[in-house]
Amino acid sequence: MRTRREVIGVMGSGTEEHRAWVEPLARWIAMRGFHLLTGAGGGVMGAAAEAFVAVEGRAGLSLGIVPGAVEDGTWRPKPGYPHASVELPILTHLPLSGEQGTEPMSRNHLNVLTARALVALPGGAGTVSEAVLALRYGRPLILHGPREAFHAFPAELERTESLERVCAFLEAAVR
Repeated sequence: MRTRREVIGVMGSGTEEHRAWVEPLARWIAMRGFHLLTGAGGGVMGAAAEAFVAVEGRAGLSLGIVPGAVEDGTWRPKPGYPHASVELPILTHLPLSGEQGTEPMSRNHLNVLTARALVALPGGAGTVSEAVLALRYGRPLILHGPREAFHAFPAELERTESLERVCAFLEAAVR
């Protein structure tokens, strides 16, 4: 019998919310009893966390991997982090993101390795780096949103506009 609740990562833009894509997905994750993991910021991350925590009676938590840095002996989060809907912020000393998202000092490694399966919505260089890391670490990841939004992502990743396909992918990944 499985006692550990699985973690589903939702990655995407830190500025664009893509609510039409992310809200139904986050609600499904909550209703299935999974934990939600994001990068703890705004945009897709914040919209996912908001939709997730709005589900009444859910069993999972909204987790967020918070980028931060130690300056003059004091830890500080990246400005704007963590989003208010992150229930369990996981604080890191890892400041790098965006184009530096695959570097050792990026929290993206934790985002990818902590989640049992991942969904990437449209995003920039940081989201692309998470997709690259998912391939590097053998983590299941599917791209969800308009196909044209994923031209910069690795070609071998599955792209879909179908929430039903994403849900089937996640169910298979956590078995």
